[in-house]
Amino acid sequence: MYALLLKVMFRLQPETIHHLAFAAMRLATRFAPGRKLTAAMLVDPDPILRTRVFGVDFPAPLGLAAGFDKNADGVDAWGPLGFGYAEIGTVTAQAQPGNPAPRLFRLPADRALINRMGFNNFGAAAAAQHLAARLPGGVPIGANIGKTKVVEPEDAAADYAISAKLLGPLADFMVVNVSSPNTPGLRDLQAVESLRPILQAVLAEVSIPVLVKIAPDLSDEDIDAVADLAVELGLAGIVATNTTIGRDGLTTPAADVEPIGAGGLSGPPVADRSLEVLRRLYARVGDKLVLISVGGIETADQAWARIRAGASLLQGYTGFIYGGPLWPKHIHQGLAAHLRAHGYTSLSEAVGAEHKTRA
Repeated sequence: MYALLLKVMFRLQPETIHHLAFAAMRLATRFAPGRKLTAAMLVDPDPILRTRVFGVDFPAPLGLAAGFDKNADGVDAWGPLGFGYAEIGTVTAQAQPGNPAPRLFRLPADRALINRMGFNNFGAAAAAQHLAARLPGGVPIGANIGKTKVVEPEDAAADYAISAKLLGPLADFMVVNVSSPNTPGLRDLQAVESLRPILQAVLAEVSIPVLVKIAPDLSDEDIDAVADLAVELGLAGIVATNTTIGRDGLTTPAADVEPIGAGGLSGPPVADRSLEVLRRLYARVGDKLVLISVGGIETADQAWARIRAGASLLQGYTGFIYGGPLWPKHIHQGLAAHLRAHGYTSLSEAVGAEHKTRA
């Protein structure tokens, strides 16, 4: 049924259907009876999926990646919709419209998306108001923060600090986004000499766990350098990875891809590199950092591979678009089956298992 519905929805512009679908999700979960009914259909409450990382309790490991709920409009919806947590944003200190439309594109043959949204959001103060109004007892919410486009790179640390100060008291954890390809110069901030003052500024403003989100396009040496910096500064973890600027290995003809232009590619085409980066990070930092894996996860088997490769938590966005409302539940059911089939009693026991087997 969802496959048929997807064909109908794909007749509309991607950003249009995003707004319509998101509005429907919020409406379905606005009141307690709707939340209860939605959760009864879409949540897998299996206790084996519960995990505690960086001092936060997660009912299940798959969360909604940043980019869907940019302004924290749906913070009370994501738990009933089957996610174990959600990451709102990317939020910037100042409100900004983002890049001109069209800025979101589908590649159905690859079950992928290309976006150049450009951190369109209402600003950190607006997101803070929404977070302050969220209902008690919901799933953990992380705040993903980025640089305001008009702010010069030399002023980036102060800009990130504004968002951190506003959102830190209201979120369960914070992710510093320096890896989107859609804000000019942003990825340059992944260089250690630029990243250090930004992370220090954020850490000085908050008492919640802080993570950094990196791009799949970083060289292996730069990945190692960021990992070492994260350990040095006492970060809680790393989110790996963001979208890629690459276009290799696509099924969609190049003649259809080239007119789309610049933007970050997400979905299955980034899966191999995302898993590769995850394995490299775990080999580098082991249990010193929490690793959140995102990028191209579509099936429970793929999710299980990320757990065994070192991920304590998972995220998805494009998989949700193509997989539909039952996608989080199917991922969680499959993970629970894998855990029991391999004799584990908790998710944390399986994290990094492939490295331990090799050792």
